[in-house]
Amino acid sequence: MIAKIGRSSNLYGALAYNHHKVEKGQGQILLMNKMVESTDGAYTISQLMRSFDPYLAANLKTEKHTVHISLNPDPNDKVSDKDFVKMAEEYMKEMGYGEQPYMVFKHTDIDRTHIHIVSVCVDENGRKISDRFEKRRSMNMCRQLENTYNLLPAAENKDFKNNLVFKPVDYQSGNIKHQIASVIRNIADVYSFKTLGEYNALLSLFNIAVEKIEGELHGKSQRGLVYFALDKNKHKIGNPFKASTMGKATQLPALESHFLKSKESTLQSNKTEIKSKIDNALKVSHHEKDFVEKLKSVGVNTVIRRNEAGRMYGITFIDHNSQTVWNGSNLGKEYSAAVFNDLWKDPEYLKRSSNEKQVQPESLLTNQFLPLQLHPLFGFLNDDNNDLCDTESMDSFHGLLPTVPGEDYEEQIFLQQMQKRKKKRKR
Repeated sequence: MIAKIGRSSNLYGALAYNHHKVEKGQGQILLMNKMVESTDGAYTISQLMRSFDPYLAANLKTEKHTVHISLNPDPNDKVSDKDFVKMAEEYMKEMGYGEQPYMVFKHTDIDRTHIHIVSVCVDENGRKISDRFEKRRSMNMCRQLENTYNLLPAAENKDFKNNLVFKPVDYQSGNIKHQIASVIRNIADVYSFKTLGEYNALLSLFNIAVEKIEGELHGKSQRGLVYFALDKNKHKIGNPFKASTMGKATQLPALESHFLKSKESTLQSNKTEIKSKIDNALKVSHHEKDFVEKLKSVGVNTVIRRNEAGRMYGITFIDHNSQTVWNGSNLGKEYSAAVFNDLWKDPEYLKRSSNEKQVQPESLLTNQFLPLQLHPLFGFLNDDNNDLCDTESMDSFHGLLPTVPGEDYEEQIFLQQMQKRKKKRKR
């Protein structure tokens, strides 16, 4: 189980976010500890706030008085409401909040059912409850709860992260904005890419496309990004989503900063390595699909773009081992799309490749393209049914998402929407 602790000065927002889930039928209240209860069981956010008023009134110094905790069992754990309540009580007691007013909400809007706990970290005398060694105490308590309630253990840090399985955007399953956001808010933490084109090539593996929008509004120049979902044929489907509604990490300034950082941090050795892999694949491949497969066997995806006439106008290589993305022409003129387009249509090359195939020593193929024991992050590359060229999409992608995906994004956007509504009312 993973616990996540957030702090803020916005108690109303934390309660409203969870109450909104309940109103939408995506959550329910499991427990109210030391809270003022209503006679009919229905609550408004103002009613919920009253239970915390004495604590906030007594507080004089602590700015971030609100504590918002989520407890997240493994998706395969089946936890009853009764056990969720017990787990929340034991956790809050251990963390020093057992005597505080708090509410426990269960969220059921995603496959991973989990609970949120909202409270304040100042006691009735206004004193801040100690958060010393909080992370260590929280982790120890999670291990204890796993043992007590027979939950699947969460491996630490990287191992847990890499054991997660994430599926590319599936338009038919709905909640497209959430699916897209879960990828784009974290992908820059894993991969280096230097241009919008390289970023787009990487996103295409997840059935996502991005476009830059530039123009004027009320006499002011506007620049931004919009994101689209792609269908299985890599065609745009559905409405676009503005980056401004997805979080700062997905917006143009953050990405442009990442482009510069990638250019500065990408090692020459990474470039030499990917060129070597491409050269080796060309030596023993006999056509385009064969070339793509050879590269895939050494941890490299090839994203090819063609115009309506079928001519190749772009080729990008994604090296999952070095976690870098390379536009072909940036590697050198000999790796540009035009060169590959002409090469694979050259009758002499096809004839020569056919002859070489007949005499190609088995040992050469084995030595150059021995299947790798890939890091769990790249496990999908070993799937024989996964042809990650531009016309196919993968079935799964391991390890990109954080251990508690989506929640920060959802709450952040919810609070932004509240602020916008508040401003409109003032006007």
